[in-house]
Amino acid sequence: MSKAFTREQDDEHDDDALPAELRLPASTKNYITPGGWRRLKDELYQLVKHERPHMTQVVNWAASNGDRSENGDYLYGKRRLREIDRRIRFLTKRLEIAEVVDPELRESTDQVFFAATVTILRGDGSEQCLSIVGVDEIDLARGHISWISPIARSLIKAREGDSVFFRGPDGDEEIDILSVSYQRIDGAGD
Repeated sequence: MSKAFTREQDDEHDDDALPAELRLPASTKNYITPGGWRRLKDELYQLVKHERPHMTQVVNWAASNGDRSENGDYLYGKRRLREIDRRIRFLTKRLEIAEVVDPELRESTDQVFFAATVTILRGDGSEQCLSIVGVDEIDLARGHISWISPIARSLIKAREGDSVFFRGPDGDEEIDILSVSYQRIDGAGD
C-alpha cells in the first residue's frame, strides 16, 4: 500500500482526532449559527488566499537554498503546509455539511431548540444565560454551549417554566428554565 493511499485514508477520520466536544454525532448535520458559518468561511478564505500561498513561497525559497535535510525553513514550511492543508480539508468538510440556523428568523416559541438563548436557574440558586450553538462555536466564557453538550440535550424540547434534570460531573441537578428567546447570538464563533 502506498503512503499516499494511507495518508488519504487517515484524512477521512480527521474527526477522530478532535476533542470529544467538537465531534459531530454520526449522520448528523453540522448545525451552526450565521455568525459561526461566517467565521469558518472567513478562516477558510484566509488559509486558501493568504497563508497557504505565502507558505508555498517560503518553502520554494528554502528549497532553492540547497540541502533540504538540514534546512529548518524548508522543514518547518513543509510541516506548516501540511497543517494548513489539514485545516482546509476540515473546514471544507464542516461547511459542506453545515445547516445554518438563524435564530432571528425562527418563529417565536417558548420551547428550547438549536440557537435558543435560555436563562436558567441552577440548583445552587445562581442564574445563567446560555446560548445553544454549533460545535464549532463553543465559547463557555460567553455562555455559548454546543447543542450536543449534556446540558443542552437536557434543555432541548423543554419549555419556559419547565424544570429539567441535568446529570453533570458534580451529580444530578434540577434546572428551572426562566426564559427562552431567539435572538442574534453576538460573538457566536467570533
